[in-house]
Amino acid sequence: MQFQQLQYFVAVAETRHFTRAADLVHVAQPSLSQQIKALERELGADLFLRARGNITLTDAGEALLPLARRILADADTARHEVQELVQLRRGRIRLGATPSLCTGLLPDVLRAFHDRYPGIRLLIEEGGSHDLVRELARGALDLALVVLPLPTPSPALTTVELLREDLVVVSSPEAPRPGGERRTVRVADLAGERLVMFRHGYDLRELTVAACRAEGFEPDFAVEGGEMDAVLGFVRAGLGVAVVPRMVAARSGRGLRVTPLARPGLHRTIALAHRSDVAPPRAARELQRMLLER
Repeated sequence: MQFQQLQYFVAVAETRHFTRAADLVHVAQPSLSQQIKALERELGADLFLRARGNITLTDAGEALLPLARRILADADTARHEVQELVQLRRGRIRLGATPSLCTGLLPDVLRAFHDRYPGIRLLIEEGGSHDLVRELARGALDLALVVLPLPTPSPALTTVELLREDLVVVSSPEAPRPGGERRTVRVADLAGERLVMFRHGYDLRELTVAACRAEGFEPDFAVEGGEMDAVLGFVRAGLGVAVVPRMVAARSGRGLRVTPLARPGLHRTIALAHRSDVAPPRAARELQRMLLER
């Protein structure tokens, strides 16, 4: 049974005339008649009683008509749903990002995307790069913003470098300026500071600890184990200083002093990642384009 045959059958049932039905579906009348006969052979029953100038449905035709109409309606609905997705009217994007990127980079881009495509649902998952890579690999995310280099390089993922971001030192304005009165602070100056440190699994934790050790000292933690908002709150309270991305510091509002790191400073590279073996959905590709063009 073919979809086209059902279209022809419904057209004849509604017009009760083979020639008018052929005009309705834009096909030659002999072709329509042949397809109706093929459908009857397939079903093993006549669908129409054909009398000169009078076409009526048989019992089999009466039974098939509502089913055929439902199948055609469902097909039309399916076509409409796919077109909605293709035209970015509906759908979803499962996006993973580190908490610092959710705070710094994403708000403006997601606002612009939502304004342009309000019917697309945005599902955001926060996590460290290691967790996000694992979620990408198992198909739980469409895209992820991760920090390079990846904790575990994977040939199953494609990454596109997005930006290189400076890190800065944040402290309470009520506390002494880290590094004294200089306008910048060196990593070595952090040896005399107590740090508010992120939880294990944060890329920023690993980067900061590695930089301190490269200068020959172990960092002294005043508080450790927090997420981004908690770390900023502890710094505002004067518990210590923290190394955070420049974009996060710029969005942090009042209550924080921001001091750049002296050259060569500390940086991190942000990339967009997706599975190599599966193309991201159309909506995710559009978000990817907006991120790359930001």
